[in-house]
Amino acid sequence: MTDEVHDVDLLRIELGVIWRLDQRGRLPGPETMVIGVASDGLTAAVAGHVPDDLATHLLSRIPPVTPEPPPPGVPPGVLADCRELLGGERVTVTGGPSYLVVPPVQADVTVEVLRSDSAEHVRLVRSLPRPASWEEDEWGRLTDLSAGAPWAMVAEDGHVVSICHSARLTPVGAEAGTWTSPAYRGRGHAAATTSAWADQFSGIHLFYSTSADNHSSQRVAHRLGLRPLGWLWHLTT
Repeated sequence: MTDEVHDVDLLRIELGVIWRLDQRGRLPGPETMVIGVASDGLTAAVAGHVPDDLATHLLSRIPPVTPEPPPPGVPPGVLADCRELLGGERVTVTGGPSYLVVPPVQADVTVEVLRSDSAEHVRLVRSLPRPASWEEDEWGRLTDLSAGAPWAMVAEDGHVVSICHSARLTPVGAEAGTWTSPAYRGRGHAAATTSAWADQFSGIHLFYSTSADNHSSQRVAHRLGLRPLGWLWHLTT
């Protein structure tokens, strides 16, 4: 399936998965504009509160095909133009890499992983204390499978120490969301849970993205051999 779709088209699909674009293809916010840069083209979306004429002008600046895309992490030339149109220095620019997850992906660690497709594992997770960094209602939705599933977790010493869950899920794609307790990082748990998370899907596109300064998350992607898709640039006013 993924071999038949260009990388820029996959980035466009990921935009829809992460931000749930409305019928006009607009962002709900807080970002004012997102520009996706792939090796074979650019794509973008603008927030719904941006006036229509300005939104049309911004999107007209995005070339659908570019013969020489910038290297990963280097903003495309049109980004500066769009930033100026949106307010110049008042606009914050952030970004990070995006990867395509194509199951099966294998983690190079041996650890027991609890999965949301196992009733026994779900019961076990519900019996464990909620990680302090998770809000009670958020954790409740995750463990009762009303949001965030499929998920995969690693538990040690009577506590959940690593999670990969469905941070976003639509009929066409899912975005991985990962968390590992600081005391347990560097052991391969994030790779193991991401692998088990991906194994629970069939027939949709799976994505993994992070920020430019989250090097540990990028190491997880490299450890799993995820294929780089491109870079997502966020412009926020």
